[in-house]
Amino acid sequence: MIEFQAVTKQYDDGTVAVDSLSLTIDAGCITVFVGPSGCGKTTSLRMINRMIDATSGTILLDGTDIRAQRPAQLRRGIGYVIQHAGLFPHRTVLDNVATVPVLTGASKAEARRRAAELLERVGLPAELGKRYPAQLSGGQQQRVGVARALAADPPVLLMDEPFSAVDPIVRDGLQDELLRLQSELGKTIVFVTHDIDEAIKLGDKVAVLRVGGKLAQYDTPATLLAKPADDFVASFVGRDRGYRALGFLSAQGVPVGPVATVPLGADVEQARAELDSGWAVVVDAEGRPLGWVSEASLSTVGGVVRAEDLVSGGSLFQVDDGSLRTALDAALSSPAALGIAVDAEGAVVGGVVADTVVKALADARRSGEVPT
Repeated sequence: MIEFQAVTKQYDDGTVAVDSLSLTIDAGCITVFVGPSGCGKTTSLRMINRMIDATSGTILLDGTDIRAQRPAQLRRGIGYVIQHAGLFPHRTVLDNVATVPVLTGASKAEARRRAAELLERVGLPAELGKRYPAQLSGGQQQRVGVARALAADPPVLLMDEPFSAVDPIVRDGLQDELLRLQSELGKTIVFVTHDIDEAIKLGDKVAVLRVGGKLAQYDTPATLLAKPADDFVASFVGRDRGYRALGFLSAQGVPVGPVATVPLGADVEQARAELDSGWAVVVDAEGRPLGWVSEASLSTVGGVVRAEDLVSGGSLFQVDDGSLRTALDAALSSPAALGIAVDAEGAVVGGVVADTVVKALADARRSGEVPT
C-alpha cells in the first residue's frame, strides 16, 4: 500500500506542481493518475521512488516513510517504465532485461535465464532476445521495458505514460497485455496517462488531478463515469461518459437472435437464398465471421462468394465475456444494424440489435446495477 499524506511539491521559482495531495493506493491494484498537462501526475509518480523529493508531507510505502531508505535502495524494490522504454541501445534485448538481476547479485547465466522467462511472459518470442532495441518495433520495445521493470520482481511498478508513443492498435494490445500480466502477478501499479479512455480501461481506481496538482476526484472508473464530482471532472471524463459506462455492465443475458450465415466459397445463388432482411454473415470453416454479403453486393458477383466480395463486418462481441458497450458497438458498427455475437472460439452464435441492448441497460437500471 502507498499512502500520500498532504504531499506538496513546490519548485524554487514558486511553481506548485502538487498541492497537498492525500490518497491511499491499494496494494495489488492498478491506480491511474490522469489529468491535463501541468496537473502534477508525473511529479506525483516520481515522488514515490524519490526521483523527485516532496517539499512537504509524507509518502508511506507499506507503512514506512520512503525517506527512511536511501533512494538507490528504495528503487530496487520499485519497477519503473517510461514512455520510450529507455533501453540501452548497445545491449541486446536479453541483456537489457538481465541488467537488474545482475545488479542485485545474480550471476550472468541466472540473470539471462530470468530475462528469457520474462520476455516470454510479456509475449515476446525468444529469438528477439538476440536483437538490439533499434531492431524492434515501438510496441516490442515497450514490452521489453515492462520485462526489465519486472526483472527484480518488485512489489510496486510505476508506469509513466508507457504506451503513449505507439499507434492506437499497438497501444490497445499493450493495455490488454498489462491487464493479463496484472491478473497473474498482482503488482501494485501506479500508472500515469493523459488519456481518460486508457485510465478507465486499466484502473481499479482513478485519480483525476487538476492543473496545479490538486486532487479533483479519486474513485473507481464506474463511479467516476456515473457520478463526476464537479463540472471539471465531468468535462474531463467527456460528454459520452454514459456510453463509456456501458463497458462496466456485462452483456451476459442479452437476448441473441438468429443470424443468416453463408460459408465462404458458397454458390452465389445459394447465398441469395440465405439472405435475411437483405444480409448474411460469411463465415470460414470454423464458423468465424469474415464479413457480410447483401443483395446489392451479390448482384455484382458471379460464381461463388469470395473474400474480396465481402462488406466489412463491424466489431464483434463475445457472449460470455462481453459488455453492453461492446454489444451496442457491434450493433451500431454493423452494416446490417445487427451486431454479431461470437463464442470463446470466435464462432458466430447469433446477432443482437441496438434496441435489445438499450432494453438491457434499462433493466440494469431498474435492478439497481447502474447508478441513476
